[in-house]
Amino acid sequence: MSLFSDNIRHLRMKKDVSQEIVAEGLSITRDSLAKYEQGKSQPPFETLIKLSHYYHVSMDLLLTVDIRKINMDGLIQLEDNRILLPITVDSKGENIIEIIPHKARAGYMSGYSDAEFIESLQHVSLPFLSSGKYRAFPVEGDSMPPHNDGSFIIGKYVESLGEVRDGRTYVLLTKTEGIVYKRLNKNGKNSLMLISDNAFYDPYTVKASDVLEIWEYACSIATKEFEPDDSPETIRDVLQGMRKEMAALRSINNNKIHR
Repeated sequence: MSLFSDNIRHLRMKKDVSQEIVAEGLSITRDSLAKYEQGKSQPPFETLIKLSHYYHVSMDLLLTVDIRKINMDGLIQLEDNRILLPITVDSKGENIIEIIPHKARAGYMSGYSDAEFIESLQHVSLPFLSSGKYRAFPVEGDSMPPHNDGSFIIGKYVESLGEVRDGRTYVLLTKTEGIVYKRLNKNGKNSLMLISDNAFYDPYTVKASDVLEIWEYACSIATKEFEPDDSPETIRDVLQGMRKEMAALRSINNNKIHR
């Protein structure tokens, strides 16, 4: 608990308040707070939540990151103190976009809430984007043409599922699928339908509770020239469409015969 105790002591000193004031705000005794700051005892879960809300810092950071090494003024608070996202700005104060490279795609699953990991990423600035928090994600596969391997989707952070609009495309970070880019439909209150623009891939659902982050499509960066129409994937799509049409015609003919 030394990291945690160092963090809460650092946050209190930065806030320039006494232990008495913090303890009163947390509805605990000053002696209890002193023991937490000295690492002599561990707070119960309820007090840990109170500390997180009091300092507006997620429990992820309180327990796992040395906050003394982070520029706390360069963090954005998200809904319910779930995590804090680092914001990097240029000399003019414009928001800089973190780029998740293909080689770091897998690492993002464990590093998405790690401020030090996010700060280590490369950045790009796009002045035509509106205000908001943006991040660039690598594209894999052929399920969302014309965005293929090597491309990047730049997404705008979505704070809650209520902001998701049916039929729009989003980058999702999920516990089960990792990073995916799909067209979304809200499938009731507790799940989302993920749809590929390439009809070869069937839609599937994910539980809302498995969604860690959602980023709405803002723009894309292609690193390869788009090659249309004659690729194996395109031929496969055409054949798949023909199979569906033939199955539909057989169904119609069978119905006529039975009549």
